[in-house]
Amino acid sequence: MDTTQPAPGATAPEAPAPVCFRHPGRESYVRCTRCDRNACPDCRREAAVGYQCVECVKSGHQGTRRARTAFGGRITSRPYATIVLIALNVAAYLVELARPETVVQRFGMLGSGAFVPEDADPATYVYHLSGVAHGEWYRLITNAFVHLEPTASPIGVLHILSNLYWLWMLGRVVENRLGVLRFLALYLLSALGAAATEYLLAPGDLTLGASGAIFGLVGGYWVLSRRQGYDPLGGSQLMVSFVVWMVLSMSFTSWQGHLGGLLTGLAAGAALGYAPRQQRGLVQSINLLAVLAVVAVVVVIAADRVPPLT
Repeated sequence: MDTTQPAPGATAPEAPAPVCFRHPGRESYVRCTRCDRNACPDCRREAAVGYQCVECVKSGHQGTRRARTAFGGRITSRPYATIVLIALNVAAYLVELARPETVVQRFGMLGSGAFVPEDADPATYVYHLSGVAHGEWYRLITNAFVHLEPTASPIGVLHILSNLYWLWMLGRVVENRLGVLRFLALYLLSALGAAATEYLLAPGDLTLGASGAIFGLVGGYWVLSRRQGYDPLGGSQLMVSFVVWMVLSMSFTSWQGHLGGLLTGLAAGAALGYAPRQQRGLVQSINLLAVLAVVAVVVVIAADRVPPLT
């Protein structure tokens, strides 16, 4: 007698219900279109055709190349670096308003000098030498984040307002083309180039402000627009306007910093914009390091030329 056959009238046992491959206690009748495994609502995602399980979705994303900007940077939904730079400038300004003399004298760009407190007796006060020449190398970059006090002559609060305006107008466009890291490299290199030129040509002047880096953005934008053939802001008109302003404002601004920032921005823009597509990231890094090396050479030359204070 065949015992595998059910007795007449008996009901065959029901097959077990399919369950989710990640949650054995959950029934699921929906299969992944890639791996054919059953997946519950928490473990599947809607696809172009049917559903895919979360593991197949993850592996698919790993195999997909991220979208890149025209010059190799990673595309972002917002100009994050520009927003952060504006926030840092505003935060530094608020600190400066609380302690104006301390912040400006401590973090402004100065090659070599000595500050005397207003209430000090010149006959007995012991001078303290300050500046890059005396080990305060941080001034080469911190000066780009401090600005004139609201009541300072001749432009006061317009100093920071105009810089932040142009940082927003130019920064978000340049960042959109370069991506966060390349944009920051261009901006900070321009700030360093501006400070290095000030150190070389006007070591005894105390200067401050983001305008050197802004001039660098103008130069970088001009080069990238020429390279890409797309110029929504009118790069040539911007260049002419900023150069004219540099000349007209020579009596009350640091034309040395403006010139240094502009030249560095042009060089950094060319380093990024004209790198070949093959190994573009590596070539751009090498080019930017070359620009940084030139800035460093200017700083070394300036350090040798700074006269001792007597």
